[in-house]
Amino acid sequence: MQCRSGCAACCIAPSISSPMPGLPEGKPAGVACPHLDAAWRCRLFGKPERPAVCAGFQAEMAICGDSREEAMQIISLLEQVSLPA
Repeated sequence: MQCRSGCAACCIAPSISSPMPGLPEGKPAGVACPHLDAAWRCRLFGKPERPAVCAGFQAEMAICGDSREEAMQIISLLEQVSLPA
């Protein structure tokens, strides 16, 4: 599966604990990554400072669903169920 143009759910819904430029403590869940451009594309794509977790993400139906809205719901749910008790 290819990433859906204009989606960026994986750059908004989950927390990212890895440091990145401008966010030494990472990014909280539900907050758009500040490295997204106006078209919801990553400005760090292909750069060495892009967090490994972002570079390693692969779009797949189980995570991305059939729409951006569904991807946001799925990833948000996964974020919630993976929180420490």
